[in-house]
Amino acid sequence: MKRLLARAAWAAACLCGTAAAPLAAHATDTYTQTRHPIVLVHGLLGFDSLGPVNYFYGVPDALRSGGATVYTASVSASNSSEVRGEQLLRELRALHAVHGHQRFNLVAHSHGGHTSRYVAAVAPELVASVTTVHTPHGGSKTADGVEGLTSWTGTTGPVSAIADALSRLLSALSGRPELPQNSLAALQSLSTRGAQDFNRRFPQGQPGSACGQGPAIVNGIRYYSSGGTSVLTHLLDPADGFLGATSVFFGFEPNDGLVGRCSSHWGEVLRDDYPWNHVDAINHTFGLRAWFTPDPVAFYRAQAHRLRQAGL
Repeated sequence: MKRLLARAAWAAACLCGTAAAPLAAHATDTYTQTRHPIVLVHGLLGFDSLGPVNYFYGVPDALRSGGATVYTASVSASNSSEVRGEQLLRELRALHAVHGHQRFNLVAHSHGGHTSRYVAAVAPELVASVTTVHTPHGGSKTADGVEGLTSWTGTTGPVSAIADALSRLLSALSGRPELPQNSLAALQSLSTRGAQDFNRRFPQGQPGSACGQGPAIVNGIRYYSSGGTSVLTHLLDPADGFLGATSVFFGFEPNDGLVGRCSSHWGEVLRDDYPWNHVDAINHTFGLRAWFTPDPVAFYRAQAHRLRQAGL
C-alpha cells in the first residue's frame, strides 16, 4: 500500500509539471551516503539560499535524506572563475578546519563548474570529485552574443552596472553582502575566448575532441559532467521566456538556453541531452519542467549514489 501511495504521489507531481518531493521512505536509507561530504556550488547570479528557498531547489534535503553530508557554497553571484574559485577554496579549508573533512565531492551548476575546476586544479588534495551540471566548459554563445552586442551598442557600462546591482542584491538577501561582484569579469570568463584561456591553464578532465569525453580521473580526482538540450519546457515557468531569447545565439545547435550540448562535456559525460533547460537542471523554478521528464532531484541522488559506489 505504501508503495502504491508513493507512486501515486509521484505521478501526481509529474502531471503538475513539478519535481517529486523526497519520499519519507528515503529517510532511513543510505543511498546517497558518500564517504566525503557533498558541496553544492551555484552558478552565475546564484546563491546558496534565499530564506527557505535553495538554489538547488529540494536537492540538499533529498541528498541528506539518503545519508549524505551536504554543504552549499556561497560565492559571488557574479565574478571571474578564479575569484569565485578562491572563495570556494576558503570555504573548503574552513570546513576542513572546523569539521575535519579531508576531501569534498563538488557538485556544480553552470559557472560553478569552472569555480570547482579551479579548486580541483590548485588544491587537488581537498577534492575527491567534480560533477558539473550544464556548465559551459567550451564557453557560452550567449556570453559571446551579449559581449558583442553591448560592445557594438556602447552599453557595456550600463548593462554591467545593472547586473552588478542585481548580484549585490542576491548576495545581500542570501546573507553575504560582503562578497565582491563583477559581472563583466563573469561574462568574460564565460565567453568562448575566456573559457578557452581557462581550459588552457586548467585542463584537468578536458575532452580530447570538441564533443568527446575527457579522462575520468586526473590527479586522483574523478570528473563527471552532464547537460541538457531543451529550452521551452513549461508554459508557467517565467525563466523559459528568458532562455528562449538567449537560445537564439545558438542557431540550430542543441542547447539548454545558455549552454550548448558539446560545451557541457568534461571528464566522464554522464548524459548531454537531458530534456531540461538551464534552470530545470537545478529543479527551478520551484520544480516546473516538462511533463514526464526525468526528475532533476533524482539525478542528484543518483550521482551521489554513483560517488558512494566509487568509494568517494
